[in-house]
Amino acid sequence: MLRSIILSAIVFFSFQAQAIVNGHEYPFEEGSQVENATRAQLFRTLAEELRCPKCQNQNLADSNAMIASDLRRELYNQVQAGKQGDDIVEFMVNRYGEFVLYKPKMNARTIALWYGPIFLLSIAICVFAFVLFKRRKKNAQVVNDDLDTSESLRIEELLKGSDEAVGSPQQESEEK
Repeated sequence: MLRSIILSAIVFFSFQAQAIVNGHEYPFEEGSQVENATRAQLFRTLAEELRCPKCQNQNLADSNAMIASDLRRELYNQVQAGKQGDDIVEFMVNRYGEFVLYKPKMNARTIALWYGPIFLLSIAICVFAFVLFKRRKKNAQVVNDDLDTSESLRIEELLKGSDEAVGSPQQESEEK
């Protein structure tokens, strides 16, 4: 008797695939076992890839918002109906906007989103290099303008003399 109950439970659960998302079960029972498992996997994947429109940075699988629950239910119904992943994503984007995508598609509206940071970084590097070279040139010019030739020669002599004066401790002790 116990064997037949266990066997029937195994048979019942083997034909049923479930996607458990955010503590809720979404059973996929229609079709073969492979189809059900594929649909459950598609549901889990899309629930993790699509963003909740209300939450800042949570996917549908993690969000507790009411709209996320509605979107999960809509996603479940579409997967149950046999729609493919691209069709479901396109439906969600058309209905809720591109905000539901974690990776927005490349188009004219999102070109700044994709290439803006690189463009701004290159401008910042160019400005930094320009300011740096300008300051170096200005400092070199100020030093040359402030000193006349005789002062420049005198400074060079003093520097050479200080280089000769700075020697090893043995040379200094011998000189004394």
